Amino acid sequence: MKHVTPVLLLLPILAQAQAPDTTRLGEVVVTASKVEESILQSPVTVEKLNARQLRLTPAASFFDAIEHLKGVQMITPSLGFRVLNARGFTNTTNVRFAQLVDGIDNQAPHIGGPIGNVLGPSDLDIQAVELVPGTAAALYGLNAINGLANFSTRNPFRSPGLSVQQKTGVNHLNDPATGAHIFSETSVRYARVLGPKWAVKVNGTYLRGYDWIARDQTDINPNGNATTGLFGAENPARDPVSSYGNESSDRSNLTLGGKTYQVARTGYREQDVVDYHLQTLKYDAALHYKLSGKTELAYTYRGANFDNVYQRSNRFQLDNYHLQQHALQLSGPVVQARTYFTQENTGQSYNLRSMGENLDRSFKPDARWNQDYAAAWNAATQAGQSVAQAHATARTAADAGRLQPGSPEFQQRRRELADINNWDQGAALRVRARLLHAEGQVNVAEALRRSGKGLPAWADALVGLDHRTYFIRPDGNYFINPAAGEDPYSTVTYGKTGGFVQAGARLWQEKIRLTATLRADKNDYFSTRFNPRFTAVYSPTQRHNFRVSYQSGYRFPSLFEGFSNVNSGQVKRIGGLRVMSDGVFENSYLRSSIDAFNAAVTRDRNTNGQTLAQAIAGNQNRLVKNPYTYLRPEHIKSVEMGYKAALLPGGWLLADVDFYYNTYRNFIAQVEAYVPLDATGQPLNTGADLNTVATALNARAGQARYRLWTNSQSQVYNYGGSLGLHYEVAGGYLAGASTTYTRLDRTESGDGLEDGFNTPRWTYNLNLGNENVGKNIGFGLNFRWQQRYYSQTFLVSGSVPAYHTLDAQLSYRLPEPNLRLKLGASNVLNHYYVSYLGGPSVGGLYYLQMTYGL
Repeated sequence: MKHVTPVLLLLPILAQAQAPDTTRLGEVVVTASKVEESILQSPVTVEKLNARQLRLTPAASFFDAIEHLKGVQMITPSLGFRVLNARGFTNTTNVRFAQLVDGIDNQAPHIGGPIGNVLGPSDLDIQAVELVPGTAAALYGLNAINGLANFSTRNPFRSPGLSVQQKTGVNHLNDPATGAHIFSETSVRYARVLGPKWAVKVNGTYLRGYDWIARDQTDINPNGNATTGLFGAENPARDPVSSYGNESSDRSNLTLGGKTYQVARTGYREQDVVDYHLQTLKYDAALHYKLSGKTELAYTYRGANFDNVYQRSNRFQLDNYHLQQHALQLSGPVVQARTYFTQENTGQSYNLRSMGENLDRSFKPDARWNQDYAAAWNAATQAGQSVAQAHATARTAADAGRLQPGSPEFQQRRRELADINNWDQGAALRVRARLLHAEGQVNVAEALRRSGKGLPAWADALVGLDHRTYFIRPDGNYFINPAAGEDPYSTVTYGKTGGFVQAGARLWQEKIRLTATLRADKNDYFSTRFNPRFTAVYSPTQRHNFRVSYQSGYRFPSLFEGFSNVNSGQVKRIGGLRVMSDGVFENSYLRSSIDAFNAAVTRDRNTNGQTLAQAIAGNQNRLVKNPYTYLRPEHIKSVEMGYKAALLPGGWLLADVDFYYNTYRNFIAQVEAYVPLDATGQPLNTGADLNTVATALNARAGQARYRLWTNSQSQVYNYGGSLGLHYEVAGGYLAGASTTYTRLDRTESGDGLEDGFNTPRWTYNLNLGNENVGKNIGFGLNFRWQQRYYSQTFLVSGSVPAYHTLDAQLSYRLPEPNLRLKLGASNVLNHYYVSYLGGPSVGGLYYLQMTYGL
C-alpha cells in the first residue's frame, strides 16, 4: 500500500477544481434482478465494469480486469485459464460460480464450469461486465451458489465498423525455470448494419504464448519413512508437488535389512511432461434481426480451439481442445427467450499424473523395478554403504535405462501414452459432451400494462422457465453408461427442469422496493428443490439506498461428480450417484484410517520388533468403516445487507458496503475408501471378521481402491463484507479503493470433507486512471494485495503466501486514424507468486497494444 498512497493523496488537490455536474445515478444493471434497474437500487450486491473502466484497465484483457472488482477472487491454473469466484470455497473447476455471455452459459459441459474466457468475447466485443457475488440460484438455477458474472457484448446495430487489435508482449523475465518468451494476441471485429432490420458481426482472436510453469518441489510425503530416520532428499518415498509418477499409488513397502521402507517410483517433473506452448483460436458470428424498436432476434455461433493447462484433482494438458456453441436469442421488454447447444471435444488432452506414472511403468513394471531396487540396496549395504546411500544407489540401479526427458524415445512414448484411453496404462482424456438449454422469461407486469389491463404502476411480476439436458458419449474410461441392460457406450443423459416466479412492489413514493422470488428445480436423480429469495431496498433519497436480502440455493452434482468412471493411478474414481457406486460405500474403509493403520504396523515392526501378524492384530481397531453415502445436492442459505450511495455534489463519490452470512451443508467433495478383497480378488463377505479385513488391507493386492464423490457431513458457516469507493474527479480522473473480508466460521467440527475454504481473509484493491491527462495521453494503475491463506485441495494442502501485484499502463490516442496505443504490464514488478498450492508461478506480463477503430 505504501507505493500507492502518495498517488491517492493527490486526489484532494485535483478535486479543488469544479466537480463535474454528473452522477452515476443513471447507470443500470440487469443481472441482479433479470430486469433493468438502477445500479444504486439493486437489491443485492452487484459489481460492474463499464466501457470507461475497461479502457483504463492495465490488465492484459477485460477478463483479467475482473480480479480488481470488489469481492472477487481469481486463481491462475494457466496463462490461458483463470478462474473466478466470490465469497469463499474457491476451487480450480469453478463449479459454484456461473459465467454467462449475453445471458448464455459458456461452461464446458463435462467440467461443469467455464475454461477461463476461451468461449467468451474478445476485448474488442466486450461492452460491460456485471458480477453478482453471492448466490444467484433463485433466479438462474445454474448452480450459481457463490456468484455469477454476465459479459455483455457490443450490439452490431449500435456499434458497427471495423476494429483491429494487436497485443505483443513478453513474459517469464528472470524466470529460473525458463527464458523469456513472446506473447501475441490478434483480434478482429467487424460489424455492419445491413438495413433497418438486419445487422451482422464477426469476431476472431488468435493468441500464442508460453504458459506459466508449476515447479513446486515441496514434499507431500515428508514422513513416509520417519520410523527409519530418512527425511528430505534421503526419503525414498519423496513426492514433490509438481512431479508426477511418485504419488501414493506409485509407492511400495519393501522389506530391506529387516525393516520396512516406503519407496516411490522416481516420477517426472511437470515441465518434463507438458508442452507449455499455448495457443487459443476463438471466433464468433452473429446475425441480428430487429422485430421492433426494442425487440431483437439474434443467432450466434461461437467456437474455440485451444491448448493450455487445466486442474481438477490432477493437472491436465489440454491439447487441441474444442468447444462450439449455437445460440438463438429473443430479447425484448416483455419476452426474453434463448436456446443454446454447446459441444465439447477434449481433443488430444491427457492427465499429467497418469502420464508420469505410465512413462515409468512402460520402461519397467513396478514389480520388476522393486526387485531391482531391493537387489541393488542389499548389494550396496553389503558393500558398506549407509542406509541412505544404499537407497540412492538402489534408485540409480533400478532406473538404469529409464526414458530421459527430451530424448526422442521419451517424446515418442509420451505421444503414444497420450493416445491410450485407460489411465492404468496411458493418459488420454477423451470426452465428448453436449449441453442443450432452453429458457424463457415474461415480464408479466409490462405485458399487462401494454395491454391496458390496469396493473398498478407500483407492481412488478416476472415468470421464467428453463430446461437443461447434458449428453455424454461414453468412452469406456472416463464415462460409461451405468444403466442395467444398456450398452456401456450408449449416450448418457442428465437433465434438469426449473422455473421461477417473482413479484415486486414499489411503495411509499417508491422509497421502498420489495421483491419475493420462488424457484423450483427438478433434477433427474433428485426430488424437487425449492429456492426462495426475499429482498428489500429502502431509498430515503435517490442517492442513498439500503438493502437487505435472504435467499437459498442448490447445486446439483456436475456430470463428472455424478457419473465419472475413471481408472486413475490404480484408484477407481467413480461418481457418487447410486447408479454409479452402488455397494461401494457400504463395503469400504476410509483410506485415511488405512494409512494410519499401515503406518502403525510399519512402526511396530521397525521400532518394536513385532511380527507382521502381531502388528496387524494390535492396530486393526484403527480401521474406520466408510460413514459416507450417495450424493445429495449442496445447499446454501444466505443473508445479505448493504448500503450504496452517490455522495458529494454531483454524485461523484460512489460508496458501496455489504455484509453477508452464509450457511452451507452437504458439500460435494471426494473421499478415498478401499474395499478389502479376498485371495481371489473379490470383495470380502460383509460378515468377515476385523482381523481378516485388516490383513487384506495391509497388502496392496488386498485392496480395491476407490475415490468417491459424496457429501460432507459438516454444516459450515462463513461470513464477510466489503467496502468500495469510486471517486470521480474533475479533469477526468477516476480513483477507486475497495477492501474485502471473508472468513470461515465453522461452528461444529469439520469432518475433513468440506471443500477447502481456499480464500484469503483480507484483500484490497486500489486504482487510479485518466484517459486524457493531456495531449491524448492516458494512464491506469491497479494495485492488489491479498493475505496469506490456507489452501486445501485433493492435490496438496498448505499455506499460500501473501502477495501483491501492481498493474500499470500508459496510453496514447491518435484521433485520426482512430488509433489507440497502450504500453502495459500486469505484475509490473515481476514478483513471482502462486495463487493456490499446486498451481504455477505467475510473473510479469509486459505488452504493447495497438487498437484501431474502437
